[in-house]
Amino acid sequence: MKTYIMVILIMITPLFSLSCKAQTEKKLEHKLKNIAWISGNWKGEAFGGLTEENWSEPSGGSMMATFKLINNGKVSFYEIEIIREVENTLILQLKHFNNDLKGWETKEETVDFPLKEITSTKAIFEGIIFEKISDNEMNVYVDIYQKDGSTETVKFNYTK
Repeated sequence: MKTYIMVILIMITPLFSLSCKAQTEKKLEHKLKNIAWISGNWKGEAFGGLTEENWSEPSGGSMMATFKLINNGKVSFYEIEIIREVENTLILQLKHFNNDLKGWETKEETVDFPLKEITSTKAIFEGIIFEKISDNEMNVYVDIYQKDGSTETVKFNYTK
């Protein structure tokens, strides 16, 4: 009986080790180079209109983006976004603007999303997830807080 259990353990142990190794390899360092796939000119639909998000390549310790939502042929609002390196991690920060560039947040205020995790196909920030589908498609999931205290997650499907 002991021999039988030993044989099973000998057979299972390498499988368990491979499984653990595969799980740990999925997490990547919190570096801009590991999310460079986000860069590009992305277009999609959300909030009943057309969306466009343009992300730069990593440089100078950051990536930057502009976002706009077009409803009925007119811009509803804009965003300026950055992902920057801070103390060995990343943070996504943004500001919103009306179609006349009047800001929603105060001069010193930003909406901040600290990084939680990076994998080979996801950048997971608190409240925003970027998911690589292919080189020309990504989904962005954004938590939008409602007046009643609930949270709605909005999916943006983008293509280049």
